[in-house]
Amino acid sequence: QVQLVESGGGLVQAGGSLRLSCAASGSIFSIYSLGWYRQAPGKQRELVAHFTSGGSTNYADSVKGRFTISRDNAKSSVYLQMNSLKPEDTAVYYCHAFSRSVDYWGQGTQVTVSS
Repeated sequence: QVQLVESGGGLVQAGGSLRLSCAASGSIFSIYSLGWYRQAPGKQRELVAHFTSGGSTNYADSVKGRFTISRDNAKSSVYLQMNSLKPEDTAVYYCHAFSRSVDYWGQGTQVTVSS
């Protein structure tokens, strides 16, 4: 079992920045991938950025150059620095872990970008 607790998010004007944090606990050594997804109203949940088991990173094309994923292994945490935010980045952001063929999700945190 893996537990994920997110923090951060909120309301920001277009062009602004936010930082999301996710603390993982439980069977963290079995985590294969760890990262962030988002879901906007009326849309499917989509990958934003994640670390693979090999340590490489993947980003959605829509956030490349603006968002940066990072992690602190000592704190079992992953972060998402979001810069140059756009109204279309408005969504609920979820921390995600894939471990032993199971998807784990955080509770989600709302990010709203006003124009």
